[in-house]
Amino acid sequence: MANNTSQHILSTSANLLGFCLFVITSLHISNIKETHIIDELTSIIALLLTFSCMFSFISIRTESKQKEHKLEAIADYLFVTSLLGILIIILLIAFNFIK
Repeated sequence: MANNTSQHILSTSANLLGFCLFVITSLHISNIKETHIIDELTSIIALLLTFSCMFSFISIRTESKQKEHKLEAIADYLFVTSLLGILIIILLIAFNFIK
């Protein structure tokens, strides 16, 4: 039986990774001094999403059911952690514009 969530984690993580890279690029172009924390946090989230993509992909390709479930769980935890990080990034950006 093929696992169902790894495909979704893989595609969504890749899309959110693009979002993070867009935020990092936008912050560098805007050259605002107060965005240093947002830039660093976004870089960390981008790394978490990259690892989530990798674990999800390996989970899809593995033959062992035990490894598949273990890798899928790791990808899932990294993905949820990344989502919480993106929420924090969005809040920081919003508060930065309110100032």
